[in-house]
Amino acid sequence: MSGGPLAGLRVVEIAGIGPGPYAGMLLADLGAEVLRIDRLDAPPRVSAPGNVLRRNRRSLAVDLKAPGARELVLDLARTADVLLEPFRPGVAERLGIGPDDCLAVNPRLVYGRVTGWGREGPLAPRAGHDIDYLAVAGGLHPLGRAEERPAPPLNLVADFAGGALFLVVGVLAALHERTRSGEGQVVDAAMIDGVASLTAMIHGLRALGEWREERGTNELDTGSPYYEVYETADGGYLAVGAIEPKFYTEMLRGFGLDPAQWPQHDRSRWPALKQALAEVIATRTRDEWAAVFADRDACVAPVLALSEAPQHPHNRARGVFVEVAGVVQPAPAPRFGRTPPPPVRPSPPNGADTDAVLRELGYDAARIAALRAAGVVDSYTITNVSNT
Repeated sequence: MSGGPLAGLRVVEIAGIGPGPYAGMLLADLGAEVLRIDRLDAPPRVSAPGNVLRRNRRSLAVDLKAPGARELVLDLARTADVLLEPFRPGVAERLGIGPDDCLAVNPRLVYGRVTGWGREGPLAPRAGHDIDYLAVAGGLHPLGRAEERPAPPLNLVADFAGGALFLVVGVLAALHERTRSGEGQVVDAAMIDGVASLTAMIHGLRALGEWREERGTNELDTGSPYYEVYETADGGYLAVGAIEPKFYTEMLRGFGLDPAQWPQHDRSRWPALKQALAEVIATRTRDEWAAVFADRDACVAPVLALSEAPQHPHNRARGVFVEVAGVVQPAPAPRFGRTPPPPVRPSPPNGADTDAVLRELGYDAARIAALRAAGVVDSYTITNVSNT
């Protein structure tokens, strides 16, 4: 894959769920040559173009438990810059493809691994998902309204922000360090670590006495009237985030309220102002209010559904979304002035590149046939698989 700031970087990604695929997508979006080792017995849950997290890769389908699979993975590791591994602690080692195995054949390899609980501590061997890591790291408790249950923010915070993004940061940092030392290393990303890091500002506010433990009572957690979501006349919603005084003033004026009557930081008036805003906002539709605030610096925005966001004028002008093989999806981010990422390619079916990859490794036809006959590798043609 040519183009992009990571052009020439060779990455082997062992298939997983959540943070692993997203990390692989991010590296591939930026131009890295990412080869995904997919499970032999698990065709993708959606048709290839619709599986956005698997875009921009090639696919090799391997049964990692089959005799001969270990040697194949180590052959791939020999010429790779990065290997991404998504298993629970100890699994890669039992398969013979752990860090010691891979670094033995390629000391320059950056071995990036991501888990939920990390590799130490009593929870390390336990199962979990985004919501669990978010909960134990303290990131779930503040999310939600007063006197209501915490509200999970999809799986965006632990899986993707706390897991994948920290894994990618670690991999890129290790690659930078390798330019000085000439040596690879292990990058150990844990979602619970990443979530804890994401709460740094809130811990700081607590230390300053500016954050209350009670949910829905603070400036940023729907406690304040100027950082809140309000329902409009048509059942839509407006997001109000007017934190700074000048934006707060402009926001009130846009809604026809007198700023002099509503001191921003008078907490005793917050409930009354929230009620006043709710009543005003309920008099017009979402799009009518969006038009009112289109030219105002007031930090007021319409809440768009996933299906609506690509059509917003700003998103269209900036190219925030792209359409690939009939599937609308986010464009690669961030952007680069001199080395823009290459065009997005749809994800391939599992094992679509098996034979080509093996030939590149120097395997002859007889060896490829033997691996296939032994059940080590295979390829699939996936069409119209249900997303269930």
